[in-house]
Amino acid sequence: MNSELTAPVESAVLAAEVEGLVDSAEPEGIYRDTRECGGGLLLAGLLLISPPTPRPTKTDAS
Repeated sequence: MNSELTAPVESAVLAAEVEGLVDSAEPEGIYRDTRECGGGLLLAGLLLISPPTPRPTKTDAS
């Protein structure tokens, strides 16, 4: 019976903590835009897919 009386208080405390975490100020740091990350990923993919640099042909120096 005691747990029934304390459950609403505990849930109210937990709800307040969750609201505090959700609405907290953003910490200092680097935030990247999704489009910026997508562009970088696309560029890296294109560089990996591109053909290698042609090498000079070997000549037989006999």
